[in-house]
Amino acid sequence: MIKRHLPFAAVAVVALVAAPLLLEPFRLGLLAKYLCYAIVALGIGLAWGKGGMLTLGQGVFFGLGGYSMAMYLKLTEAGDGGLPDFMVWSGVENLPALWTPFANPVFALGMAVLGPVLLALVLGTLVFRQRVRGAYFAILTQALAAAMVILLVGQQGLTGGTNGMTNFFELFGQDLADDSTQRGLYLVVASVLGVLYLATRQLVNSRYGRLLVAVRDGEDRVRFLGYDPALVKTVTFAASAGMAGLAGALFVPVVGIISPALLGVVPSLELVVAVAVGGRHALAGAVLGAVVMGYAKTAFSEQFADGWLYLQGALFILVMTLAPKGIAGLTERLRRARTT
Repeated sequence: MIKRHLPFAAVAVVALVAAPLLLEPFRLGLLAKYLCYAIVALGIGLAWGKGGMLTLGQGVFFGLGGYSMAMYLKLTEAGDGGLPDFMVWSGVENLPALWTPFANPVFALGMAVLGPVLLALVLGTLVFRQRVRGAYFAILTQALAAAMVILLVGQQGLTGGTNGMTNFFELFGQDLADDSTQRGLYLVVASVLGVLYLATRQLVNSRYGRLLVAVRDGEDRVRFLGYDPALVKTVTFAASAGMAGLAGALFVPVVGIISPALLGVVPSLELVVAVAVGGRHALAGAVLGAVVMGYAKTAFSEQFADGWLYLQGALFILVMTLAPKGIAGLTERLRRARTT
């Protein structure tokens, strides 16, 4: 088992070390953005690939984390007693009470993770106790993403509305426009992804992970054995939400913007597609799929501005046709063919 994953681990370590040395700042920032998406994909791989929960609303949790970090950055730039720029433009005269605690970085970072986790726990408890699963659960999470966008767009003075929040200049006293700061952010994102990947693999290989797979393959049989499938699924759903929230918090200083367009139904679906391309049954495949699809989106949009969406769709169809289990499934099939 360990030998099978040594190549992936080696490539990951080389990329972590070599990327800041080989890539120009702009491309390094793009890679850091892809890795933020890979953290979300890792959570989807856990919930969908291992737990059978097709979640089409991870953008909600990603957005909660992103807006938490953005609120802290805006309050830092506004200074004591000041208002964020978009509130001034919107005619807001006093800082909303909801914003006040986010001036504390510990609170903001904590809420970036705990907020999505708590929301997922509440939603999971209500839904899974009623034995809602399959397509019904997927549609419910998709509706949650759509409702989240409507809520954010309608609160111009509180969230920045359609434009969201942008123009972030400093993070913990460091200039975000400085190349060294961007290199540091890349290393932080890559390190967080590595730690979460290892922790998730440990979880999957544990007794709990085997129980999760059993729930996916036969929920009723697990229930008859005396276990609580609703609790198992709720905890997994909350873990995936926490990963998405943390990814959103990292995304904001890396990319410099958070808006409803980045967390609605379409971005959530794109992340699920990326996991499918990489291979939802393998955690490494989910991570790889997010990076591959992110790079493909950038490359196609740069070279074919008018038709890059068609090319991205063609890539998805090609991979799913030739490798229904994704890139990870294809590499596993090639490995088996080589050993026989």
